[in-house]
Amino acid sequence: MKKIILSIALILAVIIGCKTSSSSKDSKKLDITFEPKSNSTVSGTASFVENNGKVTFVANLAGLQPGVHAIHIHEKSDCSAADGSSAGGHWNPTFKKHGKWGIGEYHKGDIGNFTADEKGNGTITLTTDEWCIGCEDATKNILGKGLIVHQGADDFVTQPTGNAGGRVACSAIIK
Repeated sequence: MKKIILSIALILAVIIGCKTSSSSKDSKKLDITFEPKSNSTVSGTASFVENNGKVTFVANLAGLQPGVHAIHIHEKSDCSAADGSSAGGHWNPTFKKHGKWGIGEYHKGDIGNFTADEKGNGTITLTTDEWCIGCEDATKNILGKGLIVHQGADDFVTQPTGNAGGRVACSAIIK
């Protein structure tokens, strides 16, 4: 009788443990807010949502000059410099050349370009399995990095930055 009760208790513990771990480990969310840099009036928010091994990134920005702008993940979560330079260079944990996301070589931080409308509002979305929120893989973990919006478009060619111009907004990717 004691063995049966222990067996049932073990089975229940496994079932409950599986349900708890699958729901808590499969979904993570991080919301961040941009601050203006380089005397800009840029503001906005971004979110990172991790589900089943994929991260969906969405940024909504306002106060931009109408036109095309680049957005990149940078090495450091430091937005203290007036021009955003304290965030360092592009996040490149795999030591690749700068380029266009998903084509040839590119930095893990090379998100790409988006367009601000005539009112200065822009949105960009990216879903990838090349990032994670707080995992142990340093080549995928976005925590502790910075998110930078640039004044101009990324040309996807110029090394190592894409010639995207000044940094007009910054946010630390931290919990």
